[in-house]
Parts: sequence; C-alpha cells; structure tokens
Amino acid sequence: MYRLPIAYHGRASSIVISGTDIVRPRGQAHPSGGSTPYFGPTLKLDFELEMATIVGPGNELGKPVDINNAEDHIFGLVLMNDWSARDIQAWEYIPLGPFLGKSFGTTISPWIVTLEALEPFASQAPKRDPPPLPYLTEKVSKSYDISLEVHIKPAGHEDSGVVTRTNLNHLYWTLTQQLAHHTINGCNLRPGDLLGTGTVSGPERESGGCLLELTWNGQNALS
Repeated sequence: MYRLPIAYHGRASSIVISGTDIVRPRGQAHPSGGSTPYFGPTLKLDFELEMATIVGPGNELGKPVDINNAEDHIFGLVLMNDWSARDIQAWEYIPLGPFLGKSFGTTISPWIVTLEALEPFASQAPKRDPPPLPYLTEKVSKSYDISLEVHIKPAGHEDSGVVTRTNLNHLYWTLTQQLAHHTINGCNLRPGDLLGTGTVSGPERESGGCLLELTWNGQNALS
C-alpha cells in the first residue's frame, strides 16, 4: 500500500516472551469443492519476521500525534514474530479477518532497545512514490540499518538453518509514520502499547520475511 501504512488492531493477551511454547492453533480453513470447511489444526503454520515499537508517552484521545513529534512517543524497539496460521487466515479474511489466524500467539524479545541506543544505526528512509500526504510527510525521514535473519531447526535435528536474511531499512513506511497514522483519527496510544512493523521483507525472493513469501505459498520447496 503506497498511500498509507495499513494495519489492524490486535490483542495483548497472547503476546509472549521469546522461548514460550506456541500450541498449534485449530480453526476453520478453506473447504475443498462444495464440502464444508475443514476444521482442525492448522496445516500452514508460518512465522512473520517483524520488529515492533514500544510506545512511550502516548497521546490523549482525540488528539493525533504530529508526524514531526512522533519520535518522542517511541520508547524503543523489540524483535517480534507475529505467528500466522495461513489456511485459517485465508478462509476468515474473505469477509473481515484476520482473527483466529493471528490471535493464538505473538512472540517478542525479552529486551527493549531504546531509540537512543539505535541512533548509530540510523539510515535514510526509502523514497516514497507517490509522495505521502502532508500529515505523513516528515522533515527527517529515518530508518535503521538492522540486519535480521530467521533460523529454523526441524524436529529431530541438532542444527538450525538460515532461511532468510533481510534488514529493517527495507520497510516502506517509517516507524514514526506508522505511529502518526495510527493516531490521525484520534485513537489514543498508551505507554507500553506494542505496534508491529509488519513483515520485514527484502527485495530478493530469498529475503522474504515469512514462509508464505519464501515458498510462494507452498509452490517452491525450501530446504
């Protein structure tokens, strides 16, 4: 989406610290032919490589955060895995969604790295085309050069393998644009709120931020 950083509201109840076991979720998935929908454990469990903003002061209800003051409302960042059940998600998002395809678990790192600590890694944000609307136009548009990678260790194996490498600076929208847009309708943010960046994918096929992208929805094998 080149006009606005689209998002959806989530929940706090199933956000857990890295290392917490995630139980494979159950739900409905696409019916085959004219049959009733499949119900059972997800057959397409996926990770989503993300980072997330931890909100600092926040804003009052009805008072949006100005884009050029948005950085003052970011305390720091965490790593985030926004687990997804792709088959459940694909069936339920036809009318609305996502719901059960996402809500069973989100994993975050047990530490918060402040923006001050990340300042040495600040980089120029990518050029937006078309130019953002005025409320999303920043005097200083900043990203962060943070290398990210995902390892998967199959059951019964001692070693893990790297399946993707990417960088936070591939995000189209900056953290501050995401935060300011979230509040432009008057929605209030509170200290400690968690704002996921969305999947961090690079320009190459092998830098996809989830299995859905890396395998092109299961069409290509991934070793």
